[in-house]
Amino acid sequence: MPGELEKHHRRSIRLQGYDYAQSGMYFITACTEGRGCLFGKVVQGKMIMDQVGQIVEGKWLKTPVLRPYVVLDEFVVMPNHFHAILLIVTAGRGTARRAPTTERFGSPVSGSLPTIVRSFKSAAAKHINELRSTPGASLWQRGYYEHIIRDEDELQRIREYILTNPLRWELDRENPARRGEDEFDRWLASLSPKRGGVKK
Repeated sequence: MPGELEKHHRRSIRLQGYDYAQSGMYFITACTEGRGCLFGKVVQGKMIMDQVGQIVEGKWLKTPVLRPYVVLDEFVVMPNHFHAILLIVTAGRGTARRAPTTERFGSPVSGSLPTIVRSFKSAAAKHINELRSTPGASLWQRGYYEHIIRDEDELQRIREYILTNPLRWELDRENPARRGEDEFDRWLASLSPKRGGVKK
């Protein structure tokens, strides 16, 4: 099966030597299994979340409560995916949080970006499966997209993208009925993995 092949031939293309628990800003995208529109719908350029979408939003908002070293920036729940910017803050007097510079699959590192995202996705899936009486059902695609935000220009461009995402739903690459291409998707795809763009 293609899915099984992909599962057994995955490889990390994370930025070599980058400490994924150090202070920094990140852009992430997590998608639903099969791109199913489970979180609501876009109506006249506005995202209308259903109960499932509200759970996803609530679990994300709880992240800094559970992890005080995380600061949330812009985010949006879309019909079948979730975009967010988050900051992992420094601890103490200007020193970065300490963690191994690499996180291997199956070996979580406390405080790292993968652990933060994995915990959020797991909490949302558990709550939603309890609501639907579907224990163990897949809610999310395996993995997620991440991008290390390097400068103010990137930050502002990604913030604008998140804020206007519902207005551009017809062009969204995750929209099963998309009617064109989004210039932002082309820009993001043009960034080299050396700059931190990763699909896992």
